[in-house]
Amino acid sequence: MMTRSQQGRTNRLTRPSIAIAAAVAVTAGVVAAAPDAKTAQPGPKLSLIAASTSVTLDSWKEDPGVYLDLGTYLTSEKGAFELKVTRKSYKDPVVARQIIRNGKKTQTKTLPAALVKDFAGLPDFVTVSVTDAAGKSVLKKTEAFCPNNASGRVRPDAPANSKYPQSCPVNPFTLGSVWGVENGWAANTYAGYYSEPVQLAAGKYTAKISVTKKYRDLFGIADKPQTVKVVVRERSWEEGEGVSTSAVPSSDKAARAAKASRSTESAAEAGHGAHAGHGSGAGSGHAGHGAASPAASSQGTHDAHSAHGAPARTDAPANPTTGAGATYNVGHGPYPPAPPALPWALKKQAAERDAFGAQGFAAAKVGDRAGQTDGSRQAPGARPNAKRPTGKASVPDVPKPDLRSLPAYGITVSDGYEDVPGKDYLAFSANVWNAGPAKLVVDGFRSPGKKLMDAYQYFYDAKGKQVGYAPTGTMEWDPRPGHEHWHFTDFASYRLLKADKKETVRSGKEAFCLANTDAVDYTVKNANWHPGNTDLSTACGQENSISVREVLDVGSGDTYTQDLPGQSFDITDLPNGTYYIQVLANPENRLKETNLKNNSALRKVVLGGKKGARTVKVPAHQLVDAN
Repeated sequence: MMTRSQQGRTNRLTRPSIAIAAAVAVTAGVVAAAPDAKTAQPGPKLSLIAASTSVTLDSWKEDPGVYLDLGTYLTSEKGAFELKVTRKSYKDPVVARQIIRNGKKTQTKTLPAALVKDFAGLPDFVTVSVTDAAGKSVLKKTEAFCPNNASGRVRPDAPANSKYPQSCPVNPFTLGSVWGVENGWAANTYAGYYSEPVQLAAGKYTAKISVTKKYRDLFGIADKPQTVKVVVRERSWEEGEGVSTSAVPSSDKAARAAKASRSTESAAEAGHGAHAGHGSGAGSGHAGHGAASPAASSQGTHDAHSAHGAPARTDAPANPTTGAGATYNVGHGPYPPAPPALPWALKKQAAERDAFGAQGFAAAKVGDRAGQTDGSRQAPGARPNAKRPTGKASVPDVPKPDLRSLPAYGITVSDGYEDVPGKDYLAFSANVWNAGPAKLVVDGFRSPGKKLMDAYQYFYDAKGKQVGYAPTGTMEWDPRPGHEHWHFTDFASYRLLKADKKETVRSGKEAFCLANTDAVDYTVKNANWHPGNTDLSTACGQENSISVREVLDVGSGDTYTQDLPGQSFDITDLPNGTYYIQVLANPENRLKETNLKNNSALRKVVLGGKKGARTVKVPAHQLVDAN
């Protein structure tokens, strides 16, 4: 488990790879007015709905601000709402196209140029206006919309599962994405972690949510704003679970806080160690990443609080769905998992009348709790073969992976922290991804008593049958706290090159636990929109494992954050000037690929300043202006 200081450092250096949307176990009825005939568009019928007519939102004293998850959703009927978003290269702008399917016919409609500028969703999709109890306007803002956000069925005869990916990618070097709302499903319009909290005092408000005109016209959405009553309550970790300071008279606050304190102390004594520190439980793929049982996973980010009896604050704006809070995979950086597939069990009650008109729908009790319902539990990674391969090694003529490197990003200068103080380090994030058309599958096998595993790459025919294998290096056990998994030694290498492109410093990071952390391009052939091992708790084995399987699926990449000394580049004594960070996939060419010529990516950096106060400037990489 990473220390809180390590988590804080990683937070400063990386961004999440995939969007987190609010997930609330609610049900909603869908009775949406049809758009005017003159605005009707070919394709699915889209409607804005509200899951509830009222919500209660928390403002935490320790982290002021309110996350405006108002429970509004975009539904898609009479077909799926699908967008394919691509760019040819980093020299080309992002282009979004709507894919409209009508039976065997497929129509493509290109969205207006520059409407979509990245892969995080449709910008300025909804407008949120908030008034206080006196009717005074206190807030007006727009929110982006990721169609892949926390989605679920709105009618029982809809497809049981959505074919679309979960979340929209935010890696600055993403190349292609697919967004969609399945037919008969709905997606949360709230932008989740990519929306800044707003400042609202404790009290009662009214929020009006509407789809902006440009999207109503573009997709034929009816102009039917939703109104939601909002209660904002102020809370504090120190005052106990469920204590609202705004709702408690001052004379009673001390007594309630004392009572809450006693109850949490009792709970801590009864359940101490359940997920304090390592917390490997029933739902944990392996120990060391703070993953508790699935039902407790939403509290993992704040294990330090839970272990000592203080109430654990739910990560805003929603409970993460795998591992422990943001999945702090050491080396990978914080990776908030994808939002859950939210099952909406509709329960029709004819006697009830609500905002949706004649048909009334009430909330049904589904799953365990908000954010921990069906779809919120991560499936384990693919199982390795029980025995090492026998017979002659062969590399058959079948599809193979194509490993490619993305340019480095998240580049900054650090001082070595408490590990190696007094030095200057260049920290960065690096990603190697698989462009397919076949997934990379590497199994490691150990002989009893040996420290290293022998690694083999496997090959499959078009039907998924294993037809060959080849030895490809080794796997080694990393015993350091927070790692504690098997590393594959032949995956990537990171180097700092001088202006003449000659190596000057090499990262000490040369072994990797593979995980599908980033959706780099889900438009390539055979891309898997639902990879299994999206974090280290689902792959990479345990110390006593006899075999391990590590997989990099088609379309996905694995981001590692080179933050700590030994991983980042020591630039203490390097002269100022121009350098290049090289991310190199398959450095020894031991892995069999379709193409070995696209394994290297360079990112230009300019070092300045003086020892102890070094600086770095990161020029834009073609059209991508992100450090």
